[in-house]
Amino acid sequence: MGNWFQQSIVATGRLPLFCYFVMLIVAFIATRINVRLIRAKVGWFRNVNVGEMHIHHVVFGVVLMLVGGVTLIVSPDSQIGTAVAASVFGVGSALVLDEFALILHLHDVYWEEEGRTSVDAVFIAVAVTGLLLIGLRPLTWNYGTPVNPAALIVANLALAIVTLLKGKIWTGMAGLFVPPMLLVGAIRLARPGSPWAHWFFARQSPRKMARAIHREERWRRPVIKAKIAFQEFLSGRHDLPSTRRGRRHT
Repeated sequence: MGNWFQQSIVATGRLPLFCYFVMLIVAFIATRINVRLIRAKVGWFRNVNVGEMHIHHVVFGVVLMLVGGVTLIVSPDSQIGTAVAASVFGVGSALVLDEFALILHLHDVYWEEEGRTSVDAVFIAVAVTGLLLIGLRPLTWNYGTPVNPAALIVANLALAIVTLLKGKIWTGMAGLFVPPMLLVGAIRLARPGSPWAHWFFARQSPRKMARAIHREERWRRPVIKAKIAFQEFLSGRHDLPSTRRGRRHT
């Protein structure tokens, strides 16, 4: 194990990325444990308040990201220094992404349906960082063809945009590292709630919309339910009464 870590992580210069990856996961899990204990009113776990002002943990996350980011800039030649800075940046990223839904909606939706967006954001960040850690790089496949690399990058980006507009977030993100997935995602039918379906199916192609809804209910719903069950096992339920009636987390 030690030899693998030395050869695959340290020797390849991926120690800072590894530290960021680990701290992102650890900090997210620790944060979710903390807020669930606050929600359950267990022991001394309480929200952070200054007078009547409630301080969300995204504030601490922004500060830590600034500290980690600046430290990374000023210590580019020290792998240990950058590893420590990356760890701090990872903790800050977890705190910020855990309240991504609050930033997106500009009000506290932490335990509401929309709050799942924060968990999705963390999962995507972990997945992308994991792919980078194993050595994959976005938009770097050339398929062994004589095609201009710049043209391939532009084509892949176009396919990624189409895939994302079709509501296939995970396919689009993974496809940046494995471009053939983008081709599949761009060709296949859009999800019924996606911008693409709204623009092209709602009025022009009601038959395609019906097919998209049928596929969503038959194939995607079970997968989404399983994903939500796993997310809520880690992070708690997000469909309880509105937090706007009373703040419940730090």
